[in-house]
Amino acid sequence: MDTIGTIYTPYRTKQDCPIQPRYASGVSGRVELLAQYAEGLKDIETFSHIYLLYLFDRSGEIILARPTFLDETPHGIYASRHPCRPNSIGLSIVRLISREGATLMVEGVDMLNETPLLDIKPYISQYDAIPDANPGWTAQVPWRQKPEGRE
Repeated sequence: MDTIGTIYTPYRTKQDCPIQPRYASGVSGRVELLAQYAEGLKDIETFSHIYLLYLFDRSGEIILARPTFLDETPHGIYASRHPCRPNSIGLSIVRLISREGATLMVEGVDMLNETPLLDIKPYISQYDAIPDANPGWTAQVPWRQKPEGRE
């Protein structure tokens, strides 16, 4: 896969990054596409939210079952959103604030500064919101801050 751009955020360290976009409400970022991909943004500003798919380019050791940021019980990597995964692909839904050429201003960023961008897709509530979805093991675990030093 080739990167199509870069995501810029205020987060310089892994410890500073929030666990999910929901906990980055009001935190602004910028997405800059490479010039050759700018035409692909046509009509993106008609959406309020977009998916950003990106590389966890600074993730650590891949452990297939490990404690998550939310609790101490090990869970399979595919039953979590932990960044240390075999293909290191991240996914976040962010609010699209504006577009200027090949640059998108977004809100709710939860990735490190200068994260390589793989793709952008529109969030379409008629297709993407599933009201009766089961949150799995996370339903039993209260939200908490990321544990200090946890990779």
